[in-house]
Amino acid sequence: MPPAMLTARGIDAGWVPGRPVVHDIDLDIVPGQVVGLQGPSGCGKSTLARVLALIHTPDAGTVSVDGQTVAAYRYATPRDVRAKVAILFQQPRLSVDPRLTMRDVIAEPLRAQRRRDGLAARVEEVAVTVGLTGELLTRRAHAVSDGQLQRACLARALITRPRYLICDEMTTMLDASTTAALVTTLADYCTAEGAGVLAISHDDALLTHWADKVILLDR
Repeated sequence: MPPAMLTARGIDAGWVPGRPVVHDIDLDIVPGQVVGLQGPSGCGKSTLARVLALIHTPDAGTVSVDGQTVAAYRYATPRDVRAKVAILFQQPRLSVDPRLTMRDVIAEPLRAQRRRDGLAARVEEVAVTVGLTGELLTRRAHAVSDGQLQRACLARALITRPRYLICDEMTTMLDASTTAALVTTLADYCTAEGAGVLAISHDDALLTHWADKVILLDR
């Protein structure tokens, strides 16, 4: 059987065709391991994160999930493959539909997969895991703090029980206590589920505490 890991090989990627921001990148995310990624602004960390999260098509190279090469990205990725990888963004307010309640934000991935059985129970389960109370689940994005909204985004990421999590500066806008709570929740999830994490951050202390190894990305 192929080894279980999220793998990038020879990745070129950028937002302008033919002008890669990252070039010839190889990277492995192994279940049960936290890989930290650092680098100066503009070096392509977020671009690489989106390629690994299967939402940005690389110009060259391949991404494989548990030995299965990804042939199509975004909505064209097969559901069973896409469900294995989740991403947390730096700015939660740009990653949620402001018309949705927190409960609906969390439920989005399962609804996209047309999974109705046990939906309400699973939403409540992950909401409790990230520390959202029942009353907060009825609010929309404008009525909660950045920390509460990022908790909902973490719950949304965890609801499909992904095998790999891409965390793109997920704690940059948060205070120390919320950062600690989110990292602890992720660490507990990874221990329980054996998930692998790519943690992108400028915070040296955070990655020293959290990551098993840290990679520097630079041109």
